[in-house]
Amino acid sequence: MPRSFVRKQRILGSRLFGLAIVALLFISKSQWEDGLWGPTFFLAGAVLIGIAVTGRLWCSLYISGYKSGTLIMTGPYSMSRNPLYFFSFLGAIGIGLATETLTIPACIAVVFAMYYPLVIKSEEKKLAGIHKEAFSDYCKSTPSFFPSFKLLAEPEEYTVKPKIFRRTLLEVWWFVVLLGVIEFKEALQQANLLPTILNLY
Repeated sequence: MPRSFVRKQRILGSRLFGLAIVALLFISKSQWEDGLWGPTFFLAGAVLIGIAVTGRLWCSLYISGYKSGTLIMTGPYSMSRNPLYFFSFLGAIGIGLATETLTIPACIAVVFAMYYPLVIKSEEKKLAGIHKEAFSDYCKSTPSFFPSFKLLAEPEEYTVKPKIFRRTLLEVWWFVVLLGVIEFKEALQQANLLPTILNLY
């Protein structure tokens, strides 16, 4: 099956799941928002989103224009074999916490844990076929998902393809936009313009 088709299906699946979460958000209300826990969850979510956006841009800087043709093992890829997915996970959990609930981030974490290990396994199988022993050695020295910061190695200089990197900037904007959507939804509910069907913890 062509990689581009698999990637498109993965992106489509992620977007559909994202729309489902947004739909749930718009018919529900947090049971925590009237106390201190709600704002605390929102702040934690905003911090995770900030880390995710920064991390994804950092990763994109290193892979822009290279993809699977070159084995990238420096920068964030010296700490984790899949840092892009790690930072995406932080961003997704951040969005969940920004809803001031525990239910939504828990759903996101479960779906991520069920789906993305399969994606990672598939991609690493392809990289192993391309880079063979080099990738095998890389796997032995570098964690698959959670970064080990003590392994960070960065070059003095690094060549980037600006046009490709610029396109990746659009991939992180939705994290910030969703924060605004969450606040807008809450304002609609407070103005009694949006009905609440579910109460979520």
